Amino acid sequence: MALNKVEICGVNTSRLPVLTNEEKDALFVRIRQGDAAARELFIQGNLRLVLSVIRRFSSSAENVDDLFQIGCIGLIKAIDNFNTELGVRFSTYAVPMIIGEIRRFLRDNNAIRVSRSLRDTAYKAIYAKETLMKKNQKEPTISEVAAEVGISREDIVYALDAIQNPMSLYEPVYTDGGDTLYVMDQIRDKKNREENWIERLSLSDALKRLGEREHEIILLRFFEGKTQMEVADMIGISQAQVSRLEKGALRAMRAYLGP
Repeated sequence: MALNKVEICGVNTSRLPVLTNEEKDALFVRIRQGDAAARELFIQGNLRLVLSVIRRFSSSAENVDDLFQIGCIGLIKAIDNFNTELGVRFSTYAVPMIIGEIRRFLRDNNAIRVSRSLRDTAYKAIYAKETLMKKNQKEPTISEVAAEVGISREDIVYALDAIQNPMSLYEPVYTDGGDTLYVMDQIRDKKNREENWIERLSLSDALKRLGEREHEIILLRFFEGKTQMEVADMIGISQAQVSRLEKGALRAMRAYLGP
């Protein structure tokens, strides 16, 4: 990560202003009165704080411009939530907020690389959403966010969706009676039909050796593509029981079919 860049996201970092404590206090009074110009001045006067924080992530392979933008989101959240009556310096409050925002970005951005333009659109949408929530005290619609940033609804939705962290099929949903229910157990698979299985595996004999209930569960789960919850509703038992019977049936079938 090139932290020696002079210009980051179009900002000349060598010319960033520095605010005194007195100036910060005066600006905060104006910010609380709804002065947008004072808010912008306060943001500009604390961008050096963002720079100092992103230096802690020098070992990251992320683009410095991306980290700077995310750090600015953390800074804005800190400004909007800071309570001057706490008796602490703004920087003391803001640094953990900025660090947290960057760490969330690094965590969520790890699995899939998203184009710079998509991330820029997503960041603008997130910033606009925060601004509208602060202004109107309610969750804005996608149309309102799109109007705020001047980008189409479709592009906003696509960009926000692109930066979402994908969920593993093995992500646990909950544990019931010691048996964990995973995301994959809740997904209907319409491709797993009987003919496909029979064409590839000789399962007839193995299925015949199962008890009536286990046989029904295997048919519903892997031949009909039902979820464990759907099977539980159909045969009138709990999902945890379906899970246990299914696992036992599969073990018996594997033992019969051999390696």
